[in-house]
Parts: sequence; structure tokens; C-alpha cells
Amino acid sequence: MLPFSSIPYGPAPSYAYPIVEIGAYLLFVLCFIHAVKSGVGDVAYLVGGMLFGLLLEYVNVVNNLGYIYGRFTIMFGTAPKDIPLCIGIGWGMIMYTARLFSDSLKMTLWTSVAMDTLLAISIDLSMDTVAYRLHMWHWNWAGTGLDPLKADWFGIPYGNFFGWVCVVFFYSSASRLFQKWFASRNRNSAVLPALAPVLAIIVSQILLYVMLVYVNGFLKQQFGITSRHRFIFALFVLSLMLINGLRKSKIQFARLPYITWLIPAFFHIYFLIFLFTQNFYKEHVMLVIVPVMLIIISIVLHLLPLVQWRKREVDLVASEQVF
Repeated sequence: MLPFSSIPYGPAPSYAYPIVEIGAYLLFVLCFIHAVKSGVGDVAYLVGGMLFGLLLEYVNVVNNLGYIYGRFTIMFGTAPKDIPLCIGIGWGMIMYTARLFSDSLKMTLWTSVAMDTLLAISIDLSMDTVAYRLHMWHWNWAGTGLDPLKADWFGIPYGNFFGWVCVVFFYSSASRLFQKWFASRNRNSAVLPALAPVLAIIVSQILLYVMLVYVNGFLKQQFGITSRHRFIFALFVLSLMLINGLRKSKIQFARLPYITWLIPAFFHIYFLIFLFTQNFYKEHVMLVIVPVMLIIISIVLHLLPLVQWRKREVDLVASEQVF
């Protein structure tokens, strides 16, 4: 029997959910250990990202915003309007490691925010279509007259991707701005760095509500601008912000913490494996091209700082030998 009659795929393999849950919990522990060593601000950003993710997912599901979750081991709420703990953990880890990566390059604030957002959405674009077919979450297309496997981006609403952009952009920018503001007033405080993510969650939730409830509706009604248009435009603007920022910044390559590549590698590889083993790739060539392209980009991005750092170390050793 099919879990959802509109989708021609049976239940996910029995090991699919445990792997992603256990993997997420173990990786979160590694992120938490790194954050503790880095300071209270990092711990607050990681935990804040997790809580923000759980909060927004709970609000979305409770308010019937088009999707429900599959049955994971640890769930919060009452079925079917409950959410998995691993989803909130995923939000926290993805935003935390994206920020670690951008911070390592010593870029300007808004360039870093653009980098954070693009890194996060690249993971979501790789995993959402596969997770949907594994019934980890289910988008309800009933009554729309659209094919659940072909609507928007192969069954995933463009509004979901635009929502990801908004969440990461708001949380990253708000927390950075609050931290910068606090630092300018009291550099020695041990408490203020922890307050920045808390305030960022509040501000981000307000901005997200205004964007999704008022701005999106206004743009569609007045100008016919759909979620697809908004998502593409957001990617365009973020790319311009990143390119312009990189041109103006003096990039300082540093050795990256291993979790900055371990977390994206886990999500990319996990969902790519199931894309092929469950034969989802047969639906359309773009289901293969996009995740593979994003994996290649991710590998290049994460290898570049390592290569540059090692080159600098070699040059330093060579210069010391000369003297």
C-alpha cells in the first residue's frame, strides 16, 4: 500500500530514517563540541538555529501550510501536526557550519550573509526532492490539478525554497548585526554574545511572518509575482551580493574546521545515494544534474581554503629556510 496515493513510491527502506536521524544527532554533537570550544556566542548561534528551525516548522505544520512530516523516532507535537527533532537539528547545523565557512574567509557582513544563504539553499535543493519521495515530508497538492511529482520543482513548492532563503538570510544577518552592535558597546561581556541569536530569532520570525503573510500576497495580487519569481530573483540578488563582496574584500583563507565540510557532505551524499538506489533519478535528468552540480561546487568551495592555507604554510616554511 502506498503511503500517499498520489505518489507512486512505496514506503522508504526501513534503514533510511534511522540513518539520517542518528547521523544528524551525532553531527550535532560534533557541532556542539566545536561551538563550546569556540565560545558562548557560537553555542548560542547553533542552539538558536535549532530552536528557530523547530519553531518555524511547528508553526507551519500547525497552521496547515501545505505539508506534514513522516514518522521519525523523536517527534514533537500531536500527529499528524508534529515535527521531528532531527529537522530542527538540521536547520541548526546547516546554518552554523555555513557561518563557520563564511567567517573563515573574513568577508564583509553582507557578503558573509549572502554566502551563508547560498550554502544553505544548495543543500536544500539537493535533498528536498529525494526526501519528499522517501516520504520524510509530504507536500499536499490535492485539489490543485497539478502532478505531485512535477508541480513546481519536481513536487517541491518554490515557496519552500524562498522560505529557506528568507530564514537563513534573516537569522544570519540579524545575529551578525546584533553581535556587531553589542561588540561596539561592551567587548568584554560574556553574556551579550549569547543574546544576539535570541534577539535574531525574534526579529527573524517577525520578518518571516511579514514576508510570507503580507509581502508575498501583495506581490502576487498586484504584480503577478509568484514564489518562483521571488526565489529566482533572490538567488540572483544573493549571487550579485556575493560576487560584488568578493571583489571588494581581501579574502583571508584559513584552515576550516572539519565540520564545515562534514555536515554538507553528509546531506549531499545521503540523498544522492537514495536518489539512485530508489530509482528516483529516472523521472527527469534534472534530478541528477542539479544535485551533482551542487556537490561539485561544494567540493571546490571547501577545498579552496584548504589548498590556499597549505600553500601559505609551504611558502612560510620556504621563507624561513631562506633566512
